[in-house]
Amino acid sequence: MAVTSAGILLYRVAPDGEVSALVAHLGGPFWAAKDDGAWSIPKGEYDPDAESALDAAKREFPEELGVPAPDGDYAELGTFTYSSGKRVTVFVCDGAAFAASDPPLVFGEFEMEWPPRSGRTRSFPEVDRVEWMTLDAARPRLVAGQRPALDRLAEMLAAAG
Repeated sequence: MAVTSAGILLYRVAPDGEVSALVAHLGGPFWAAKDDGAWSIPKGEYDPDAESALDAAKREFPEELGVPAPDGDYAELGTFTYSSGKRVTVFVCDGAAFAASDPPLVFGEFEMEWPPRSGRTRSFPEVDRVEWMTLDAARPRLVAGQRPALDRLAEMLAAAG
Protein backbone atom coordinates (compact mmCIF):
# COMPACT_ATOMS: atom_id res chain seq x y z
CA MET A 1 0.00 0.00 0.00
CA ALA A 2 1.29 3.46 -0.89
CA VAL A 3 2.46 5.79 1.86
CA THR A 4 0.00 8.62 2.38
CA SER A 5 0.85 12.02 3.81
CA ALA A 6 -1.00 15.27 4.33
CA GLY A 7 0.29 18.79 4.74
CA ILE A 8 -0.51 22.46 4.87
CA LEU A 9 0.80 24.95 2.36
CA LEU A 10 0.41 28.44 3.78
CA TYR A 11 0.45 31.25 1.25
CA ARG A 12 0.29 35.02 1.29
CA VAL A 13 -0.33 37.55 -1.43
CA ALA A 14 1.71 40.78 -1.47
CA PRO A 15 0.07 44.10 -2.39
CA ASP A 16 1.65 43.81 -5.84
CA GLY A 17 -0.03 40.42 -6.31
CA GLU A 18 3.10 38.29 -5.87
CA VAL A 19 2.34 35.01 -4.08
CA SER A 20 4.67 33.50 -1.49
CA ALA A 21 4.50 30.11 0.21
CA LEU A 22 5.86 28.94 3.55
CA VAL A 23 8.21 25.99 2.99
CA ALA A 24 10.50 24.05 5.31
CA HIS A 25 14.09 22.90 4.71
CA LEU A 26 14.49 19.21 5.50
CA GLY A 27 16.63 18.51 8.54
CA GLY A 28 19.34 15.99 9.19
CA PRO A 29 22.81 15.40 7.82
CA PHE A 30 21.73 14.23 4.36
CA TRP A 31 19.98 17.55 3.58
CA ALA A 32 22.30 19.95 5.44
CA ALA A 33 24.28 21.17 2.42
CA LYS A 34 21.47 20.81 -0.15
CA ASP A 35 19.08 23.49 -1.37
CA ASP A 36 17.35 22.47 -4.61
CA GLY A 37 14.96 19.61 -3.93
CA ALA A 38 15.60 19.85 -0.18
CA TRP A 39 12.53 21.83 0.92
CA SER A 40 9.04 20.57 1.71
CA ILE A 41 5.53 21.54 2.59
CA PRO A 42 5.10 20.85 6.35
CA LYS A 43 3.50 17.40 6.23
CA GLY A 44 3.54 13.90 7.62
CA GLU A 45 2.23 10.40 7.21
CA TYR A 46 -1.21 9.27 8.32
CA ASP A 47 -3.54 6.30 8.12
CA PRO A 48 -6.56 7.22 5.97
CA ASP A 49 -8.62 4.60 7.83
CA ALA A 50 -7.90 6.32 11.17
CA GLU A 51 -8.17 10.05 10.44
CA SER A 52 -9.04 12.49 7.69
CA ALA A 53 -6.33 14.08 5.57
CA LEU A 54 -7.16 17.55 6.95
CA ASP A 55 -7.02 16.33 10.56
CA ALA A 56 -3.66 14.71 9.80
CA ALA A 57 -2.32 17.88 8.16
CA LYS A 58 -3.38 19.96 11.17
CA ARG A 59 -1.75 17.41 13.51
CA GLU A 60 1.48 17.27 11.53
CA PHE A 61 1.95 21.06 11.26
CA PRO A 62 2.72 21.51 14.98
CA GLU A 63 4.68 18.25 15.08
CA GLU A 64 7.00 19.63 12.40
CA LEU A 65 7.11 23.32 13.36
CA GLY A 66 6.20 23.40 17.05
CA VAL A 67 3.32 25.85 16.64
CA PRO A 68 -0.36 25.22 15.92
CA ALA A 69 -1.67 25.39 12.39
CA PRO A 70 -3.20 28.83 11.91
CA ASP A 71 -6.93 29.33 12.17
CA GLY A 72 -8.50 29.94 8.81
CA ASP A 73 -10.39 28.48 5.92
CA TYR A 74 -8.59 25.45 4.52
CA ALA A 75 -9.12 24.29 0.95
CA GLU A 76 -7.96 20.97 -0.42
CA LEU A 77 -5.48 21.72 -3.18
CA GLY A 78 -5.24 18.11 -4.35
CA THR A 79 -3.40 14.86 -3.92
CA PHE A 80 -0.03 14.59 -5.60
CA THR A 81 1.82 11.34 -6.30
CA TYR A 82 5.60 11.11 -6.13
CA SER A 83 7.57 8.95 -8.56
CA SER A 84 8.01 6.52 -5.62
CA GLY A 85 4.24 6.11 -5.37
CA LYS A 86 3.95 8.11 -2.14
CA ARG A 87 0.85 10.32 -2.12
CA VAL A 88 0.54 13.67 -0.36
CA THR A 89 -2.71 15.56 0.06
CA VAL A 90 -2.11 19.29 0.34
CA PHE A 91 -4.37 21.85 1.97
CA VAL A 92 -3.92 25.59 1.55
CA CYS A 93 -4.76 28.45 3.84
CA ASP A 94 -4.08 32.17 3.69
CA GLY A 95 -1.13 32.58 6.03
CA ALA A 96 -0.71 36.35 5.81
CA ALA A 97 -1.05 36.65 9.59
CA PHE A 98 1.35 33.76 10.29
CA ALA A 99 4.72 34.90 11.59
CA ALA A 100 7.35 32.18 11.35
CA SER A 101 9.10 33.50 14.46
CA ASP A 102 6.35 34.50 16.90
CA PRO A 103 6.13 32.31 18.85
CA PRO A 104 9.52 30.83 18.04
CA LEU A 105 9.35 27.62 16.04
CA VAL A 106 10.46 24.42 17.77
CA PHE A 107 11.12 21.74 15.20
CA GLY A 108 10.22 18.11 15.81
CA GLU A 109 13.08 15.63 15.92
CA PHE A 110 13.91 12.16 14.64
CA GLU A 111 16.66 9.75 15.57
CA MET A 112 19.02 7.89 13.28
CA GLU A 113 22.34 6.14 13.38
CA TRP A 114 25.02 8.76 12.69
CA PRO A 115 27.64 8.53 11.40
CA PRO A 116 26.52 5.53 9.34
CA ARG A 117 27.56 2.13 10.72
CA SER A 118 28.92 3.80 13.88
CA GLY A 119 26.41 2.22 16.24
CA ARG A 120 25.66 5.67 17.70
CA THR A 121 22.21 7.22 17.54
CA ARG A 122 21.75 10.98 17.22
CA SER A 123 18.75 13.26 17.13
CA PHE A 124 18.17 15.69 14.27
CA PRO A 125 15.43 18.23 13.57
CA GLU A 126 12.74 17.13 11.09
CA VAL A 127 13.20 20.53 9.48
CA ASP A 128 15.94 23.03 10.28
CA ARG A 129 14.37 26.27 9.04
CA VAL A 130 11.29 27.68 7.34
CA GLU A 131 11.08 30.51 4.90
CA TRP A 132 8.52 32.48 2.93
CA MET A 133 9.45 32.17 -0.76
CA THR A 134 7.84 33.35 -3.94
CA LEU A 135 6.36 30.47 -5.93
CA ASP A 136 9.10 30.85 -8.55
CA ALA A 137 11.84 30.68 -5.89
CA ALA A 138 10.18 27.74 -4.12
CA ARG A 139 9.61 25.61 -7.23
CA PRO A 140 13.18 24.27 -7.75
CA ARG A 141 13.73 24.01 -4.01
CA LEU A 142 10.72 21.82 -3.22
CA VAL A 143 11.03 18.06 -3.48
CA ALA A 144 9.95 17.16 -7.02
CA GLY A 145 6.70 15.45 -6.05
CA GLN A 146 5.38 18.60 -4.36
CA ARG A 147 6.14 21.09 -7.15
CA PRO A 148 2.77 20.58 -8.88
CA ALA A 149 1.10 21.88 -5.71
CA LEU A 150 2.60 25.32 -6.38
CA ASP A 151 1.14 25.33 -9.89
CA ARG A 152 -2.26 24.28 -8.54
CA LEU A 153 -2.09 27.04 -5.92
CA ALA A 154 -1.34 29.65 -8.61
CA GLU A 155 -4.25 28.34 -10.71
CA MET A 156 -6.61 28.42 -7.72
CA LEU A 157 -5.68 32.01 -6.84
CA ALA A 158 -5.96 33.15 -10.47
CA ALA A 159 -9.43 31.61 -10.75
CA ALA A 160 -10.50 33.35 -7.53
CA GLY A 161 -9.56 36.63 -9.13
